[in-house]
Amino acid sequence: MPTYDYVCDGCGHAFELFQSMTDSVKKTCPECRKKKLRRLIGAGGAIVFKGSGFYKTDYRSESYKKGAAADTGGKPEGGGKKSDSGDGSKSSGKGSE
Repeated sequence: MPTYDYVCDGCGHAFELFQSMTDSVKKTCPECRKKKLRRLIGAGGAIVFKGSGFYKTDYRSESYKKGAAADTGGKPEGGGKKSDSGDGSKSSGKGSE
């Protein structure tokens, strides 16, 4: 549910009201009780991604990623490459006899 800004043209009282989008626009000021209340047009809110399904590197431009890599000493933010086995041996797929 959005938060709407209201201002009274009679007494100047300004406030925010948390209400459903389907609720009617309020007309009566809670301070002076005059019917001079009007809802202001706000700038709107930004989309905020929260939760385990989003990562801080999602939707970043390539120029941002390059700048971030330069700040961290050249390491990419994802942690870099993973090693295969760690013991240095490589398998060719053929069994030794």
